[in-house]
Amino acid sequence: MLKAMLLDSLELKVLPAPMAGGPTTPELVRAAHTAGSFGTLAWGTSPVSDALLDDVPDVPFGVNLFYPQSAEHTFGWHEKLDLALSAGASVVWSMFGGFTDKEIDRIHAAGAEAWTTVTTPAEAQAASGADVLCVQGPKAGGHRGTWDPYAEPDQRSLEELLELIDGPVIAAGGLRTAADVAAVLARPNVVAVSCGSAFLLSDEAGTSEWKRELLRAGGKTVCSRAFSGRYARGLETDYTRSHPNHPMKYPELNAELAERRAQRDPAVAYCLVGTEVEKISGGSTARILQQLSII
Repeated sequence: MLKAMLLDSLELKVLPAPMAGGPTTPELVRAAHTAGSFGTLAWGTSPVSDALLDDVPDVPFGVNLFYPQSAEHTFGWHEKLDLALSAGASVVWSMFGGFTDKEIDRIHAAGAEAWTTVTTPAEAQAASGADVLCVQGPKAGGHRGTWDPYAEPDQRSLEELLELIDGPVIAAGGLRTAADVAAVLARPNVVAVSCGSAFLLSDEAGTSEWKRELLRAGGKTVCSRAFSGRYARGLETDYTRSHPNHPMKYPELNAELAERRAQRDPAVAYCLVGTEVEKISGGSTARILQQLSII
């Protein structure tokens, strides 16, 4: 097993999380590397195409993939894994499920590491062959990484989950300040932290201008099925209040509401973000990394 070799080499132990749908850009990944961190491209919802390789940055990078949820929703898992390894990714990071032993062997043979997001001790046990586990707590923005799309997410705090899951792990979910980061990194099993929402307003993020306006305005966040039919945390809207138990329609629901969202209809705004939105600030990726790394 490789076991966290890449993380051991980093100057900074704060990583910008891979955020599908646009926020994570090659520029953000490149800026993270320049600052002494490590960035991961978010290919989860991207169409399968060799064009993905056009946006591979000229620095070490990871690729985040969504594990197949059903025979209809494969997210191009196998094809994207091939592309990631052929592109020279240093890390392949799975979401919504774990790698098979054969896939881990392939990743290692390509000189890369296998990372997996988990939300429960049971998922962690099932993913024990991975080099690194990313333990995602309930305050995280975006989709909860539960392996069972129909299961109620584990509501234990990040701190409680870290007590129950052995390292090496990356901690994720609701880390907003340098003090938050320092407290988690002080745990013996935590080798790094992953922050997504903290970078949504960064100069290098691909966050749309409308979503930037929504984030600056702030507001309450909710973890609900309303965003996609799969549990996710984002800004509360009329739609989330009226559809708290939306049936599983991931990722089609976003497309169904795309026209209203394109017209900036606040009732159906799709702004995935973690708790304490008011603590998110802008600036360069390097500046945000430094702010989270120094107390």
